[in-house]
Amino acid sequence: MIALKSAREIEVMRRSGRITSAVLTELMSAARPGITTSELDAMAERGIRERGGIPTFKGYQGFPGSICASVNDQVVHGIPGTRRLRDGDLLSIDIGTTLDGYVSDSAVTVAVGEISAEARRLLDVTQECLFAGIAVMQRGKRVGDIGAAVQAHAEKHGYGVVRELVGHGVGRAMHEDPQVPNYGKPGTGAELRPGLVLAVEPMITQGDYKVAILKDGWTVVTADGKLAAHFEHTIAVTDDGPRILTLRDAGEPDIARRYRPSEPATV
Repeated sequence: MIALKSAREIEVMRRSGRITSAVLTELMSAARPGITTSELDAMAERGIRERGGIPTFKGYQGFPGSICASVNDQVVHGIPGTRRLRDGDLLSIDIGTTLDGYVSDSAVTVAVGEISAEARRLLDVTQECLFAGIAVMQRGKRVGDIGAAVQAHAEKHGYGVVRELVGHGVGRAMHEDPQVPNYGKPGTGAELRPGLVLAVEPMITQGDYKVAILKDGWTVVTADGKLAAHFEHTIAVTDDGPRILTLRDAGEPDIARRYRPSEPATV
């Protein structure tokens, strides 16, 4: 069942989103060679709680961390631990905040130190996939339009689009209806109506789109061992277009405008 959110609920989710985006920005700056993923996790929990929120991920279906920290070929759901980041790594950070009963969810993949040109291209294209999907989140469009936009942009650049994992509705629960695949056909799926809030999260691979789950039961990796990237925002559909509830202040408004130049995505 799809639950549409009121204007009041969306404002609460935006306040939650501000916590998520602020803490994620701090983690992006801290993700340098030598730091462990557990140290980043501790920073995340502290940052969320100091701002009045609750780490949504911690304890969710038994997950032990406040963030998912996925490195290189790890697509999503990496468990924070003793792994030290090294120069040249890609780190995907996925984070959620619950505030006054409402969830915001966001992710970003960052370069640790100096990375290759090929890895940089993967990051850039994956972020572009996210905003290409957001750009079509207009009233009357369909969920399939989002996935089709993501898929078209990724595959144009020769990348794989993970099938087994998808975006989702978000609100009082982290995972609500509808599911939001990163692939699909335009004009299919649930209608996008004002009040619908979605977590759109392209998971893009350097090689084949097939994935596997490690023995820890959580960490999803590329089946061929090639790099992956993951970007995510929580977005509300409004009469005026998409409203990004987890938009970060640094840099992101510019790329948002590139994908909707006549009417930038609002904060």
